Amino acid sequence: MLRLPRYANHKGNAMRTILALCFALFAKVVWAQAAFAQSVPPDALKELAPTGTLRAAINFGNGVLAQRAPDGPKGVSVDLARELGKRLGVPVELITFDAAGKAFEAAKANSIDILFVAIEPVRAAEVEFSPPYVLIEGTFMVLKDSPLQTPAEVDQPGMRVAVGENSAYDLFLTRTLKNAKLLRTPGGCCKNIDLFRAEKLDAVAGVRQPLDDYARANPDVRVMKAAFQQIRQAMGTPKGRLAAAAYLKTFIEEMKASGFVAEALKRSNQPDAQVAPGEKS
Repeated sequence: MLRLPRYANHKGNAMRTILALCFALFAKVVWAQAAFAQSVPPDALKELAPTGTLRAAINFGNGVLAQRAPDGPKGVSVDLARELGKRLGVPVELITFDAAGKAFEAAKANSIDILFVAIEPVRAAEVEFSPPYVLIEGTFMVLKDSPLQTPAEVDQPGMRVAVGENSAYDLFLTRTLKNAKLLRTPGGCCKNIDLFRAEKLDAVAGVRQPLDDYARANPDVRVMKAAFQQIRQAMGTPKGRLAAAAYLKTFIEEMKASGFVAEALKRSNQPDAQVAPGEKS
């Protein structure tokens, strides 16, 4: 009988051990995904992925939530969408937009299943919201030598302010400003600033972080320390998907409590964004 050298037996045993470990790891991943899917109520799964794929709207207009990268979108909203897809046991399609208003229109048309936008009364007529997962501030940027120091001083007759059309801060300022005039631009923060510069406006409204970034690179402008609005960023799903909304509430509260949201913000270099506090059930 032909006997293999002892070292060959050892090599074969090592290979079998590696294969066994790989199989066990694969089985564990499959089991975990199946367990997640089984824990999702059937009605919620049907509403969140009616096509068999979770269609997630990613808004590049808010740089705190999503950022462009060479290998695709990244950011806390992207991480949450992918984690939700794992829980559901379905693939995730990231559908990108350059403004929150456009993602909102897609939700109205039922062409997406989840979106990441601020909680706003106008949007609540078309979107079921989760609790907020991130809190950010809406504020004004002005020229460095501007006499304007506080948000209240902006709301005067003759003042002109650049805003992103249908953004959270546009909707808020539309409700609250009594005297200043809003000039709207499609798209994100950069177009607001371009209009502010080109038309020599009195102020530009936006999310604090991208305005701060711009001001650091352009010393002729400054961002007001006081905010005019706290923006509550949430996950949403088209109106009427009540089982989906109930599941998203549980999902978001778990993602906050586990530290997932905080870690996702850190990975995407957004340390100044505040994780929203948990809500009592």
